[in-house]
Amino acid sequence: MRIGLFATCLGDTLFPDAVKATAILLTRLGHDVVFPPGQTCCGQMHINTGYQREPVPLVRNFADGFGDASIEAVVMPSGSCAGSVRHQHRIVADRYGDAALRAGVDAVAAKTYELSELLVDVLGVTGVGAYFPHRVTYHPTCHSLRMLRVGDKPLRLLRAVEGIDLVELPGADSCCGFGGTFALKNAETSTAMLHDKTDSITATGAEVCTAGDSSCLMHIGGGLSRIRSGTRTLHLARILAATRTTPDVLTEASV
Repeated sequence: MRIGLFATCLGDTLFPDAVKATAILLTRLGHDVVFPPGQTCCGQMHINTGYQREPVPLVRNFADGFGDASIEAVVMPSGSCAGSVRHQHRIVADRYGDAALRAGVDAVAAKTYELSELLVDVLGVTGVGAYFPHRVTYHPTCHSLRMLRVGDKPLRLLRAVEGIDLVELPGADSCCGFGGTFALKNAETSTAMLHDKTDSITATGAEVCTAGDSSCLMHIGGGLSRIRSGTRTLHLARILAATRTTPDVLTEASV
């Protein structure tokens, strides 16, 4: 399958290893991964903050860049960005776009997936040949859980990883408190939610907390580092890309 890879803003600027891991994993599984060079922000942060007219050029650029008929699927290591493409882009196109934009948005949305969705639902795999001999807990991010409804797909992938000690996260479906600009506008509430989440993660005794969104892991990782919990954050893609011959090297930074 020819798969278009969308890096996302955070992936491009702060967490490129998650993007690279996605490409490495899919290539290892025998797929042709392409990276449209003109890609930019998907516009999610504008839309979530109430600026729906301003991201029209971004939405159009996304539809044009990934609308190439030779690209059979679009993948991104982010449930929130996948949710924006699949749900919010049509809202923007309906309100401020034209017929061509609406058609382009619909065509690309129909083939856009978060990583675990692509692997399980489209490619039909759960065992991807990964090896990760560490104690891990999984945080289901809000957009992947509530907007995309990925369900247990990430957990099914993790359970198939050789060597992993996967432990259940108490209160897993509770928000970590990030929510993009929510964390800035409602800092006290966000911090309280983060405190609950880091307490739950610490209680598992996990070496690693993983998720499908770098943004949530950035927030959680900051909280874990401040309490010196010893638990590190790592994107799901990096765990799935790790093998016996090419292991992932855990670092102190949230990733």
